[in-house]
Amino acid sequence: MMIQKIRHTIVSVRDLVATAGPFSLLVVALLAFAYWYVEPQPPRTLVMATGPENSDYDQFGARYQALLAKHGIRLELRQTAGSRQNLEALLQPDGEVDVSIVREATVSPEDVVDRPLTAIGSLFYEPVWLFYRDSLTLNSLVDLRGKKINLGPPGAGTSRLIDSLLAQNQLSLSDLDTQQLGHTEAVIALLEGKLDGLFFTSSSGGLLIQMLLKTPGIRLFNFVHAEAYSRRLPSLTHVVLPRGVVDLAADMPKDDIHLLAPTSTLLARDTIHPALVQLLVQAAAQIHGGADWFGKLREFPSASVDDFTLADEAKRFYKNGPPFLQRYLPFWLANLVDRMWVVVVSLAALLIPLSRIIPPLYVWRIRSRIYRWYAQLRDVEIAAHQPGFKIGSPENLELLNQLDVIEAKVNDIAVPLSRADEVYSLRQHIDMVRGKLSGTAIKPTVSETS
Repeated sequence: MMIQKIRHTIVSVRDLVATAGPFSLLVVALLAFAYWYVEPQPPRTLVMATGPENSDYDQFGARYQALLAKHGIRLELRQTAGSRQNLEALLQPDGEVDVSIVREATVSPEDVVDRPLTAIGSLFYEPVWLFYRDSLTLNSLVDLRGKKINLGPPGAGTSRLIDSLLAQNQLSLSDLDTQQLGHTEAVIALLEGKLDGLFFTSSSGGLLIQMLLKTPGIRLFNFVHAEAYSRRLPSLTHVVLPRGVVDLAADMPKDDIHLLAPTSTLLARDTIHPALVQLLVQAAAQIHGGADWFGKLREFPSASVDDFTLADEAKRFYKNGPPFLQRYLPFWLANLVDRMWVVVVSLAALLIPLSRIIPPLYVWRIRSRIYRWYAQLRDVEIAAHQPGFKIGSPENLELLNQLDVIEAKVNDIAVPLSRADEVYSLRQHIDMVRGKLSGTAIKPTVSETS
């Protein structure tokens, strides 16, 4: 008895699986296609070009690395000579570098035309610092003619920026005795008197900058025409190093110093996963959102990008802040839901009406197991009405044997309890036909005929 019940249960489950199976496979296939199409989960590894060892770019890269690691993203850092080399690394067709910090003033129009790059945001001001020995008299850049000046290492992009500044004074790099030493080496040469001056492009956090500001005998050039330069060169911003900001107790500097500052931008290949853009811009807000010598609180990161198209996910962040789900869920889960919900809702709108055919198909499958025996029962009954048919004849006995076979098969049918009445009805009809064949048929009652 128990075995029979288990058998009926197994058959019912099998019928349900056979009926809903194709629909379930369709749902799984559509979800798999949607998952592949929208790419909900980003790559686990990202490569970032930074800058020379211990430079601002290098230190910022380490901070990005730590923040992304909290979300399971491994950020590989590639040290370079500086901004110009970072841009060139992004433009390489092999695609080894995914993201880097680039100083906008080092970018020329031909660098960005039809290039596969996208911006994540402006990060910070990177002023032009001109340190020189106080034995020199420098009232303007014109006074640099013939002087020994270091422009920074090749690939840093500083020489192009300095050349544009000199051009505003009818000078060129050829009018100077230029060198391209590394920053540390150049500082040593300046302190030893081997250089007259050196250019830096660095944020306020640079250790060499802070050291030079406090070194006796070294002065910082004051761009008194900074506003004029910024009008002529739109990629530069007039910024002020406020009096006392370096050391209030020592009143250093003793006056406001006017400087020119390009803006550094976080750039990425336009194939970068949108979820990584969201992570990077959130990390940028934590790293660059504070106040420093030149930037106000939450002034950066900024959507103000001149030469590049801002990534859509970055626009979304600057407009609405972090995605709602990422404030409460782990990154991978929030990103999955955020990128898949539109697809899932669309599929649901399509599949819910389609799923309504499953119950009728299930009922049809169960009933077809019963009704196919009605076809054989009808054949037996038709044969019994053929001319010349007689009860007790060999043909009559053959038909009775067929009924016995049909009844044995029907007794072996396993159906859910909800359809058991149809099995009993079939067995009753088999008995009725048997009665006709044996001459013992009972006339149906009014209720049966109705």
